[in-house]
Amino acid sequence: MTQTDPISAEDQDRHAAKMARKKAARDRMMETKTGEKGLIIVHTGPGKGKSSSGFGMIMRSIAHGMPCAVVQFIKGAWDTGERTLLTTHFTDICQFHAMGEGFTWETQDKSRDIAMAQAGWARARDLIRDPAIRMVLLDEINIALRYGYLDAAEVVAFLQAEKPAMTHVVLTGRGAPDALIEAADLVTEMTQVKHPFRSGIKAQAGVEY
Repeated sequence: MTQTDPISAEDQDRHAAKMARKKAARDRMMETKTGEKGLIIVHTGPGKGKSSSGFGMIMRSIAHGMPCAVVQFIKGAWDTGERTLLTTHFTDICQFHAMGEGFTWETQDKSRDIAMAQAGWARARDLIRDPAIRMVLLDEINIALRYGYLDAAEVVAFLQAEKPAMTHVVLTGRGAPDALIEAADLVTEMTQVKHPFRSGIKAQAGVEY
């Protein structure tokens, strides 16, 4: 049978029965999922989409009328589409703080990179402590942790001790440290299967930034 062939009554009944069983099983599972809490969410791995996913969550928060904030580490000097959109249209509900000046191979100044990362983390702590802010995106903070610009143990300890109960914190960037992954409620590792950069295609507006 192909997709264009008519579905027989027998096939339809079999499909309906199968879906009914799936729905009953899912309904039973959902009955046990009643809790809510502010989550520590990590997007890491070598694949594309870590920051994009984080900004998608920020847009969801805005759509739900939830105050939110972004602290952008490392690539804060970039003129990205997300930054333009948020700072042009949503400043009443979303704070945006670009604290980095570029990747470390661009700045070539380790002391300044560390100082900027520390300043970003100080700003992030203030935002996370504010119970009125429901989600905070720490974009590319994992890079700062990987290079040792920030102390991973300190970041984890702060999140566990001082994050308000209903505040979501999203941390993006490849190379998330084990301590952060262990402390997180939700961890997604992006894998790279194929990327146009390997074929000589540069980063493009609307895709990478």
